[in-house]
Amino acid sequence: MKVTKTKLDGVLIIEPRVFGDSRGWFMETYNKEKTPQITCVFVQDNQSFSAQKGTLRGIHFQKPPMEQAKLVRCTRGAFMDYAVDLRPDSKTYKEWISVELTEENKLQLFIPRGFGHGFITLTNDTEIQYKTDNYYSPEHDSAILWSDPELGIDWGTTEPVVSEKDGKAPLLNEMVI
Repeated sequence: MKVTKTKLDGVLIIEPRVFGDSRGWFMETYNKEKTPQITCVFVQDNQSFSAQKGTLRGIHFQKPPMEQAKLVRCTRGAFMDYAVDLRPDSKTYKEWISVELTEENKLQLFIPRGFGHGFITLTNDTEIQYKTDNYYSPEHDSAILWSDPELGIDWGTTEPVVSEKDGKAPLLNEMVI
């Protein structure tokens, strides 16, 4: 596995080795020994399906003490994945990165605790799978408005398909994290 650092401390792009032949292909999607930079222990796997291109989910995170690190990948279609630094003491606080994850490129994005996460689908019928190092906790579930001008995230559209919850999420400056 090839591991590439990003400008956000701890956020990593993981490129698995893919072995293919006339029958198809095989890859390891996670191997603790081959990714020593990922020190968390994953406890939950999640899968998300979005039927429509332009579906935006995020910016989601869990508040302390139930923060989650995530290892995100695309198993069908394509999406742009975003990590937003929500650590107030970080030198990159409020900065974000995006990485295109597709079923073809098989890239993965590791997002440590302390970051918000969101994505927008680039194709119809997109499936996302991700591992987390903490269990989902409804009491700690939180979100920031996807269009928060303080973050200035370029989603590639100004009219995404969003849930009611995401459309009514507060701005970052209205929250205590």
